[in-house]
Amino acid sequence: MLARTDIEQKLQKQRSKKYNEADILAQVSQILEQDQQQEDAIMLRMRNPQKPTPRNHFNFDLLETNKIYHVDHIRDICVDYRLRFLDTKYFKNDIPQEAVSKIKQLEKDHDITLRGFKIVAPSKMFKLENADDPLLFAPIGNGYFYLIHKWGNDLSPLRKAWAWSFKSFENLIITTLIVSLIASALVPSGIFSPETSGVQFVLIFFFMFKSIAAMVLYYSFAKGKNFNTAIWNSKYFNA
Repeated sequence: MLARTDIEQKLQKQRSKKYNEADILAQVSQILEQDQQQEDAIMLRMRNPQKPTPRNHFNFDLLETNKIYHVDHIRDICVDYRLRFLDTKYFKNDIPQEAVSKIKQLEKDHDITLRGFKIVAPSKMFKLENADDPLLFAPIGNGYFYLIHKWGNDLSPLRKAWAWSFKSFENLIITTLIVSLIASALVPSGIFSPETSGVQFVLIFFFMFKSIAAMVLYYSFAKGKNFNTAIWNSKYFNA
């Protein structure tokens, strides 16, 4: 009977023809050390970006066109969903290993050192100075950015509707009027008199509008909030 072939033993035998164990350990250790140094350098460039934003000289023949975005496209999405587009140094969560690996592969493929990383994410994911779906970008030049990696959970389908109220002052007034009308309609009829007249409804509406507007003004100004168009690329939480 012929003995069965152990592939692992054959593999070890093949390896031992070229390297001894000491050489293998030394090579692996050197590769891992170089790899770690490269990752440390990438994280350092993320936490200490250059000013002004540098231009990365990509090889355009290797770029995926569906990952190239102009700053105007990014701005529109940030305004619609109340997101921020800031340098990675303000990002307080960890950058996933998969994103770092993609950066390393891009640097290898394009023979460049990437700089000027930026992230699109909700305000709560940044460490903002006093004044749930991140996207990592690298600048190409002339207002264009290349999407490197996306991670985390997708945004709520209701976020755009929620953020619409904060796009501009006009949107905020319209939202306040609509909420006041709904609140006025929910007031039980006959609470002030046996029959609710048109004049009474108007008075209730004005009372509701003043009350809701006061709360909105407190939240917007006393808490240092601002409109989407003003904060999308601001590093200040009260700007």
